[in-house]
Amino acid sequence: MAVIGAEIAVRVTPKASRNMIKSEDGVLRVYVTVVPEDGKANAAVVKLLSKALGVPKSRLELVRGHTARDKVFRILD
Repeated sequence: MAVIGAEIAVRVTPKASRNMIKSEDGVLRVYVTVVPEDGKANAAVVKLLSKALGVPKSRLELVRGHTARDKVFRILD
């Protein structure tokens, strides 16, 4: 179960061979197959995180890193 108000920092790798989430050296890494244009990669990350956390996509908010590889998401109420 996800904690409401929690912030999750991730490092995103677009154009990966497959969609997956891994923890490497204490960093949560999210790999998505889509290209980083027009918010497609961000949408794919939200979809993957929501499935992994068991929360609806509408409850995940991108707080920082809209155009960067390092992003911070918040779980909304």
